[in-house]
Amino acid sequence: MTTVASLDIRRAGPRFGAEITGVDLTAPVDEATARELRRAFREHKVLVFRDQHLTPDQHVAAVDVFARPFDHPTAKKDPANPLVYPYNVRQTGKASTWHIGGLWRDPVFAIESLTYEVVPELGGHTLWADLQVAYDDLSEPFKALLETVSAVYDGNAENYAQGSEKTATGDTVEHPVVLTHPATGRKGLFISSSATRLTGVTPAESRVLLDHLLRHASSPDYTIRFGWKPGDFVLWDNRATWHYAVDDYGDGARVYRKVIGVEPEKGGTERHV
Repeated sequence: MTTVASLDIRRAGPRFGAEITGVDLTAPVDEATARELRRAFREHKVLVFRDQHLTPDQHVAAVDVFARPFDHPTAKKDPANPLVYPYNVRQTGKASTWHIGGLWRDPVFAIESLTYEVVPELGGHTLWADLQVAYDDLSEPFKALLETVSAVYDGNAENYAQGSEKTATGDTVEHPVVLTHPATGRKGLFISSSATRLTGVTPAESRVLLDHLLRHASSPDYTIRFGWKPGDFVLWDNRATWHYAVDDYGDGARVYRKVIGVEPEKGGTERHV
């Protein structure tokens, strides 16, 4: 069993992101270690655990340290565990846009996580950007304006499943452009490339604001980048970051499993403000 004494948290960037060593997630962790991992997650927002080689059941158990694993209503499920969602980019396509997961749902997913099984020999890295730091750098008048604005997204869960044909949107869902994080109370931008428009402003203003926000939030100044080997495990705060899977490896193989975590998060009280 992993204990706090063996845990090492190594910052991966000056603003956010960390690699965790001294943890074996194929075995149970004690409660003190679980609390420290949750604290590290709230601070660093993206945690990478190398060379874990988790089974589907172990992957679900690892996410359960942080949040409640989520049963996605439309995703294709792993036969070994229905809370695990398999992806093979040659069949499901690549996630090569800046995005937040689960925008059809309100609230969105608290946590997303991946276990890598097959990766390209070169390339195939993933970028994350810190939406809270991006918000901090905005002017106070602009922040005040954004407090009154929401973004509109596709509300059809079918369109978010692996390899979806992306049928007509139909129902839509709105999310505020400024999100107060329910676990930490910190404000951040909450925007994704699939936003169709902004509410509370004119259509012309919506186009200009949306273009600016997407460019600002994806600035290299707010990003961190990780490369992968088979067996690596990563989880990230889906309400404080957004991410981009770099498509620089042609028709190379990329196979991974996803597990999602939702509220209430473990080891803390939900905040509603």
